[in-house]
Amino acid sequence: MLYGYAGTLLRIDLNSRHVDKSPLSKKMADKFIGGRGFVAKILYDEIPPGTDPYSEDNIFVAATGPLTGHYLPASGKTHFGAKSPATGGYADSNMGGHFGPALKYAGYDALVLKGKAKELSYLFIEDDTIEIRSAAAYQGKGAIETEARLKKDLGDDFQIITIGPAGENGVRFSCISHDFGRQAGRTGIGLVMGNKNIKAIAVKGTNAIPVFDIEGAYAKGRESYKIIFQKPGFKGWTPEGTAGITDWVNEVGAFPTRNFQTSFAGHYKKINGKALIDNLKITDKGCFLCPTPCGKYGHTRTRSGAAYVEGPEYESIALFGGSCMLSTIEDVAYANYLCDELGLDTISAASVAAWTIECFEKGLLTREEIGREVKFGDLASVVYLIERMSSRKGIGDLLAEGVKVASQKLGKGSEAFAIHVKGLEWTGYECRNAPAMMLAYLTADIGAHHNRAWVLGYDVVGESTDVHALIESGGSGGKLPKATVTGKAGPVIDSQHTRPLFDALGICRLQMMELGFEVKHYQALYQVITGINKTWSDMIDISERIWHLTRSFNVREIKDFGRDYDYPPVRFMEEPVPSGPNEGHCLTRAEVDVLLDEYYTARGWDQNGIPTKETLKRVGLEEIAAAMEAKRNF
Repeated sequence: MLYGYAGTLLRIDLNSRHVDKSPLSKKMADKFIGGRGFVAKILYDEIPPGTDPYSEDNIFVAATGPLTGHYLPASGKTHFGAKSPATGGYADSNMGGHFGPALKYAGYDALVLKGKAKELSYLFIEDDTIEIRSAAAYQGKGAIETEARLKKDLGDDFQIITIGPAGENGVRFSCISHDFGRQAGRTGIGLVMGNKNIKAIAVKGTNAIPVFDIEGAYAKGRESYKIIFQKPGFKGWTPEGTAGITDWVNEVGAFPTRNFQTSFAGHYKKINGKALIDNLKITDKGCFLCPTPCGKYGHTRTRSGAAYVEGPEYESIALFGGSCMLSTIEDVAYANYLCDELGLDTISAASVAAWTIECFEKGLLTREEIGREVKFGDLASVVYLIERMSSRKGIGDLLAEGVKVASQKLGKGSEAFAIHVKGLEWTGYECRNAPAMMLAYLTADIGAHHNRAWVLGYDVVGESTDVHALIESGGSGGKLPKATVTGKAGPVIDSQHTRPLFDALGICRLQMMELGFEVKHYQALYQVITGINKTWSDMIDISERIWHLTRSFNVREIKDFGRDYDYPPVRFMEEPVPSGPNEGHCLTRAEVDVLLDEYYTARGWDQNGIPTKETLKRVGLEEIAAAMEAKRNF
């Protein structure tokens, strides 16, 4: 028996409607743990090489971890994966809420969808009952509306993930929504659901998960909550959630502003965590068994409309409030709501909107081509662009491609300020004087995303990455010195192993990252639940294995993949920051090459960024070493 796991992988062929339930192997659990590890392994093994990510041969995976659904803090994570429509390479996206625990209680550690349903459908899963049902009644409906209607039709005890019109319309950066405000936002996972004609997945589970030491697990869970409640940052973290970091990021000159033209926004006090509390917040909203609810449920009223919304989180504040320059937290929240309902990743949607506005300002897109004038700081402009991109109408057909493809199609120099890596739009930290954080973005396996490594604190104050200590330290107090680019690979790699490990375990990392809840507790929880005695170092080794596997997936699937895919936007290498604490700073291409050279060497990759056979064998991926050698010698 595999303690801690449901014990079954559920595969559904949507073409034939065939359902297969296979036992989860001990080898799979031992080598890849769960969650992100299962996603990476299934995608590498089961997607035919060269598969078009838009085709029905692409695979959709939802996976949980061994800690998902147990009595311990914030154990509600689900990991989704596919071949990315945004990048053409490896894709995954993580989501909180309650869906993962429900999937495990229904008896499944992972759900794998292949093929394409004959009509728009939703999956109904209630323990052993698996049905593909018509979703015609929900076609074209918003993601939030669809979830509400399905809960009314099926019952509130079903946990449901949905896509909005953007996923149905083939927008590259469409997302999955759940629990009226949780999203698996990045890499276009919602588009993969839409291409499979799956509007929603509804799950209800009533089974128990076997636990190795039930009394020990209960005691350790209670102890974990007590420790978290006593952490110094507990009371400071919860009221504002991730929005609480807004002031500090701006004050150290890392806040993306006007499509990353600069890195300090003068109006930040109107869009920060305090503004959220004062003007929007009704209540806190947390995920499954979370003691520190980062979700803020509130109401916004603007000239463009009014809505109840969860958020905005920091990333939405940074990209809508900073990169698009929306001037109030109410405007940011409304743009956030619209993306949630239409099924768009807020990060990518805001980045596309900001790029479009800059194109208009520079005369690269005309009023006639866009359909109206658009400008920074104007909610009506942003709403118009969001609605267009989600429907693919007019200019929206270009914008729905994301900034990489859109800028390639438009040309005229717009590629220089299309802010992405590998085709995935950049998240909420401007890095022209933050080389460690820059390197983290460049080498993230899915493209530009902070989820894989957060090392901005290392750039600003050295070794410390205690976010609350950094916030309490205040701003920079003036212009910052030029950062050095050497010695960054180690901290980045350490973070890239630690943060994604939580995605494999199926638990939220914020208690560790924000409050300093020690990793020894996760090791102890893993042991009492699974009965497996792995040290934290052992689990970090598995996280490293997953990292090399996802890099190998990119090498295999993207024809010319290598160093060129790890470079930042031209803006970051050729345009010094014009104002704020980092005025005058940028990273030259030569400095970026220093970052990449050190990183590749530390990783055991060649200087084109391809894992060597020696490295792959060292981490237990002997079976793919030959494929990487063939790619290197091609």
